Amino acid sequence: MTSALLKPQPLDPLAIAGELASTFAASAVERDRQGGHAARERRLLRESGLLTLSVPREFGGDGASWSTVNQVIRILARADSALAHLFGFHHLQLAGIQLYGNARQQRELLTATVEQGLFWGNALNPLDQRTVAVEQGDGFVLTGAKSFSSGSVGSDWLTISAWHAPTQSALIGVLPSTSEGVSIRPDWDAFGQKQTDSGTVEFRGVALPASLVLLPPGTKATPRATLRSQVAQLIMANLYLGIAEGAFEAARSFTSEQSRPWFASNVAAATEDPFVQHRYGELWTLLRPAAVLADHAALELDSALGKGALVTERERGELAISVAEAKVLSHRAGIEVSNQLFELTGARATSSKLGLDRFWRNVRVHTLHDPIDYKYRDLGRYALHRTLPEPTAYS
Repeated sequence: MTSALLKPQPLDPLAIAGELASTFAASAVERDRQGGHAARERRLLRESGLLTLSVPREFGGDGASWSTVNQVIRILARADSALAHLFGFHHLQLAGIQLYGNARQQRELLTATVEQGLFWGNALNPLDQRTVAVEQGDGFVLTGAKSFSSGSVGSDWLTISAWHAPTQSALIGVLPSTSEGVSIRPDWDAFGQKQTDSGTVEFRGVALPASLVLLPPGTKATPRATLRSQVAQLIMANLYLGIAEGAFEAARSFTSEQSRPWFASNVAAATEDPFVQHRYGELWTLLRPAAVLADHAALELDSALGKGALVTERERGELAISVAEAKVLSHRAGIEVSNQLFELTGARATSSKLGLDRFWRNVRVHTLHDPIDYKYRDLGRYALHRTLPEPTAYS
């Protein structure tokens, strides 16, 4: 046997994502009804090898581009946007380690992620300042709670933020989910995105050693560090776009296979009705530009990240514009396609056994993450004055 035959086959993330999406789709409707924790599906994500996709090769990961990561998110979201959310936010936490952490922290945490198969959750909610950090020794003690903690239930490690009163700023750090004093409540009860494990994390006198503080309080973030918000916003854009594409395909299949033509159309099949064709054409022209802009923004993100510490404030701001463009179009496509699909499929498509309403419920819940009007405002300012967005956790 030649040595070439002994080499491991390279990971094909898009093919693996497609296989996972098919598996997830088979149970998506029933799991959407049940809500709760998708333990089996999370195990399949762990076993797929996709959790190390964005980890640099020097730490044992696949070193994939964000263009690839976001394509995987989109593929998964077509079938099950809650699981795509978990996957995307896992990689968001890994991006935070790379953007905020020092060399030692990156090496230790990212290597552990690969070797131990870690699944990361989020307790970094910048608007929720209920968790406070008080200095103790060479670290801090955390007390309080964090809501909307995506992926926290069932996670191995958490990225966390805590308010530091003396500096009137937040620190960012990481902790094992089983740390003493940490409790995670599975209390997420929204009508969509039901299996995102977005519980409430409570901290009761939790010790955060200095070695696990990625961004100390009072630290001015570099342009490179502020790219984290762009990673997050682009993950969301691809979630919404994946939902829109999944809703479109579900509608197209139903129209082709089950819809009856309206009696006044004088056609033999619903797909031959010119009004149906017109409406599908309208939805298609929502999807296509959203996909083009999302792909363009991913390339811009990869370019900015590739510049490392040399990325400038202007380059960061121009990226924010590209991501905002993708976000607003994906938002609109997700809402419109998932809503209008019923006008194209008819009353029979509202049967609860089909669960087609989940597309609208999922995108309606997640698009409330941060107000789309502020993205339009940023784009309007840029169009009028060429003013770039100020870096925040959302822009």
